[in-house]
Amino acid sequence: MDELLFLLQQLVIYETSTSELDIIRDISRTFPSHVFFRQRHGPGQRSLYNVLKAYSVFDRNVGYVQGMGFLAGLLLLYMSEEDAFWLLVALLKGAVHAPMEGLYLPGLPLVQQYLSQFEQLVRERLPKLGEHFSQEMINPSMYASQWFITVFSYSFPFHLALRIWDVFLYEGVKIVFKVGLALLMYCHDDLIKLPFEKLLHALKNFPEDAMNPDMILPLAYSIKISKRLEELTEEYEKNGKVVQSGELSEKH
Repeated sequence: MDELLFLLQQLVIYETSTSELDIIRDISRTFPSHVFFRQRHGPGQRSLYNVLKAYSVFDRNVGYVQGMGFLAGLLLLYMSEEDAFWLLVALLKGAVHAPMEGLYLPGLPLVQQYLSQFEQLVRERLPKLGEHFSQEMINPSMYASQWFITVFSYSFPFHLALRIWDVFLYEGVKIVFKVGLALLMYCHDDLIKLPFEKLLHALKNFPEDAMNPDMILPLAYSIKISKRLEELTEEYEKNGKVVQSGELSEKH
């Protein structure tokens, strides 16, 4: 443990990061109303800076991307800097579940994959709402990107985000898909009546009763998508290879 702490200190103190200014800029925007992070240059903000800078040096391919602060910040509420840093490493590198680093790599490739899969799940599970989204030209990138990038910690109330994270740490990203579908199911009858602007607002501002974990999580748990997600992942990867092959053929 002392060696791990020493490495974290080395990364923070002695290494330089091209992301330092971006990290400093975003610190005050991460959980700004939470007492631990509210004080400018306070212990919460200092710890958040240390973890994010250390990761940006540790993995220069990812560096730092806006949204990572919410993951690190949530972890820091329950553990030390070094534990939060190494758990962030474990999550992004896939030590327990599928690697998350694709959410933050240039082009956000994993975000694109998850949004594509989520859109297909909406069409299959909620066909009327999926058709309404198509008619109003609403796609998941307009409302669901932050769900995946921050695992609901960006704009969802803490009492719900923490319950989701309990499941996320146990079973991985599947719970993000389930909760997203559950929210759309719960609000289905209202959403299907709304035109574009009101629909987009509603998808970013769910009603208070939908934020009740004792209501939304049992609904999410009832949604069985494991096998379908595996199929959609295989299809997405296959289609990606086909596209890449086509691009190579055009170049030659």
